[in-house]
Amino acid sequence: MKILSDIEIAQSCAMKPIRDIAAAAGVDEEYLELYGNYKAKVDYRLLRQSARPDGKLILVTAINPTPAGEGKTTTTVGLADAMRRLGKHTLVALREPSLGPVFGVKGGAAGGGHAQVVPMEDINLHFTGDFHAIGAANNLLAAMLDNHIQQGNALGIDVKRITWKRCVDMNDRQLRNVVDGLGGRMQGVPREDGFDITVASEVMAVLCLAADIPDLKARLGRMVVAYTYDGKPVTAHDLKAEGAMAALLKDALKPNLVQTLEGTPAFIHGGPFANIAHGCNSVMATRMALRLGDYAVTEAGFGADLGAEKFLDIKCRLAGLRPSAVVVVATVRALKNHGGVPKAELNAENLEALEKGLPNLLRHVENITKVYGLPCVVAINAFPTDTAAELQLVEDKCRALGVNVALSEVWAKGGEGGLALAEEVVRLCQQPGDFRFAYDTEDSIEKKLTDIACRVYRADGVTLTPAARKQAAELEALGFGKLPICMAKTQYSFSDDASKLGAPEGFTITVRNLKVSAGAGFLVALTGDIMTMPGLPKVPAAEKIDVDENGRITGLF
Repeated sequence: MKILSDIEIAQSCAMKPIRDIAAAAGVDEEYLELYGNYKAKVDYRLLRQSARPDGKLILVTAINPTPAGEGKTTTTVGLADAMRRLGKHTLVALREPSLGPVFGVKGGAAGGGHAQVVPMEDINLHFTGDFHAIGAANNLLAAMLDNHIQQGNALGIDVKRITWKRCVDMNDRQLRNVVDGLGGRMQGVPREDGFDITVASEVMAVLCLAADIPDLKARLGRMVVAYTYDGKPVTAHDLKAEGAMAALLKDALKPNLVQTLEGTPAFIHGGPFANIAHGCNSVMATRMALRLGDYAVTEAGFGADLGAEKFLDIKCRLAGLRPSAVVVVATVRALKNHGGVPKAELNAENLEALEKGLPNLLRHVENITKVYGLPCVVAINAFPTDTAAELQLVEDKCRALGVNVALSEVWAKGGEGGLALAEEVVRLCQQPGDFRFAYDTEDSIEKKLTDIACRVYRADGVTLTPAARKQAAELEALGFGKLPICMAKTQYSFSDDASKLGAPEGFTITVRNLKVSAGAGFLVALTGDIMTMPGLPKVPAAEKIDVDENGRITGLF
């Protein structure tokens, strides 16, 4: 019997008209803007005009990712479907996929198997155009910045201290460092420049944190793009750019409504990476899911040390959100990889390697329960190659340490395969929590960096390069020292060294660069060799993607 691919499963689904999904979610048609039959945007006026009390917020996160896969989005979707099967009015809030990973490492990013959001091809490719609008707004600001310099530089911008980069939503290492403005006096001012991937743009972060158009414009105006010759920050407001940028983003600001394979309403909106940005869908989409449902299931990118940390320390802090329960997703295959087994050998039973990799999972769980004070359950995302002994070992080790655990089979069975997990999540949502942050924003920049490194990563401390130490002093002097921290770090390890798998000890985190994202409202700390523009792998996923004469896409995961 042929095993269907994710895209084949998605394409075989009979989707419901988006009007029906909106009605099931409780969205009145006056707030609905249709993008065809199966996608719509929802006007954020709904949040101001609905008096319904908020539901309970459930965060789905995971262990440090490996090439074996963890299935965080798959688990998120399957959990929501399972909760609806239990009779719970549940909505999903997810990030939009970036074209970089879609064509780069893994193909599609809309869940997997029988736990997906659809139409998955549209969601993975262009969707409603949000990312294009973000890229256009980012690059409009870059063009206005360079034009200001070309037209006389009345603000006295130091071209060697321009911090704003252009962006494109594609993995393209060739664009990391460029020289532009060549070709003579009328072609611009020659300078070093570079590109970020769109999901790393501060415009993406601003859109994901904005409450409405006035808040969006205010945040855009505060963004620092450069410094003058005497060290003063230059903002988008100084360049008179925020109005035009907001005009480009007015529709992108509205959350997108789609559905799961089982008809659960799903908001998909915004998509910052968690290794180089704050890694969460928009506050507006999360609030909308909370306002409309009794339960809202959302996810945070990559491992809990990145996505969950930023969700809790940045998004929840800035938006006043409070999760009721957290799910940490793990697979037997990924844990064996953390235990030293190469990808090619992960299908073979290996209890010794599995036990060796378990500390990675347990450290994430301990962070959620002890550092953040939240109820937590481990979801073991089952693969067909998992043996009964391996699954039992993970369950036994978790329970021996008092860790809640449930087997999840949503990839193979959809919502039916997540009923045990859903029942545990509903139970945890009734438990008292003592939610707290990992650090105090009133502390110094270095103290906040140290708290994240030592309390969440379990490092011995933080080392700031001379350049980073100087930047920290400048940011404190400019009044940015009380902002939360967005750590840019490898997703593959608790440390800043991607090769240190499992639960490493005896390491320090090196911060090489600090910059302010004043519009988003946080400081960005670049650690190790993390880059804000990824590159394509040796064999990009794009090589397998195609479209036939009828417009039917194949090879998308």
